Amino acid sequence: MEQLTVALPERAYDIVIERGLLQQVGQQCKEVLKPGCRVAVVTDGNVAIQYGSLVQASLTQAGFTAKIFLVPAGERSKSPEVLTWLWEELLGFGLTRSDAVAALGGGMVGDLAGFAAATVLRGVDFIQIPTTLLAQVDSSIGGKTGVDFDGYKNMVGAFHHPSLVYANLSTLKTLTAEQFACGMGEVLKHGLIKNASYYEWCINQMFEIQDREVEALKTMVLESMKIKKAVVEKDPTEKGERALLNLGHTVGHAIEKLQNFQMLHGQCVALGYLCAAYISWKR
Repeated sequence: MEQLTVALPERAYDIVIERGLLQQVGQQCKEVLKPGCRVAVVTDGNVAIQYGSLVQASLTQAGFTAKIFLVPAGERSKSPEVLTWLWEELLGFGLTRSDAVAALGGGMVGDLAGFAAATVLRGVDFIQIPTTLLAQVDSSIGGKTGVDFDGYKNMVGAFHHPSLVYANLSTLKTLTAEQFACGMGEVLKHGLIKNASYYEWCINQMFEIQDREVEALKTMVLESMKIKKAVVEKDPTEKGERALLNLGHTVGHAIEKLQNFQMLHGQCVALGYLCAAYISWKR
């Protein structure tokens, strides 16, 4: 197990990186949640098939009352309509301010569930259980939550930092090549903005990374998390330096919108920072 701590002015939270298959998520949650509380696990149908029952059982064994809430996979679930449905379901579950919402899945689930946690009952505890590379190295850290509105990406949202980020390297083995490549868009961005030697290491370890060798994955995920953590600690609410993390996102979000969200976020970010590099060179 590896562990990092995100130290913010108002509080701190841990990032735990493990191997295995999420069996320890309940025990990790016992460290940060109220004993015996309700935990609403928000996930999509694809992730639920692989990990839903496992996570629910782990939470139950740890003494929590856990329930799975399914949303459709894909960016279209980051909408006010799905958010409204989720609010209704959470309140129907009997959620109180002593309870928690957990996001099990990729960036879409984390953004949606996080915004629901930030707003229902004026805010409840939030747990991130990222299962994609993109979510582990980027979107699960930093407290950005939100939904798309009027066709525009992340137009409505809030900063709501998690109480815990529990990342399991084994989940990366089940990603499609396309999903894994999308995560690499954020990984390489971290090297480009903050650590040239890390960027070069990623290039030199290209084949080990593509083969998803565990040691290569651990080194890569940990280093990217350290970069994201350091930037977030200096600028928790994106008033200055944190804008570095948006490399590729300005043009990338425009591509996502113009392609009607048919392209994946990581693909658009990668195209976006190629465009940013070209614009920078021309100017």
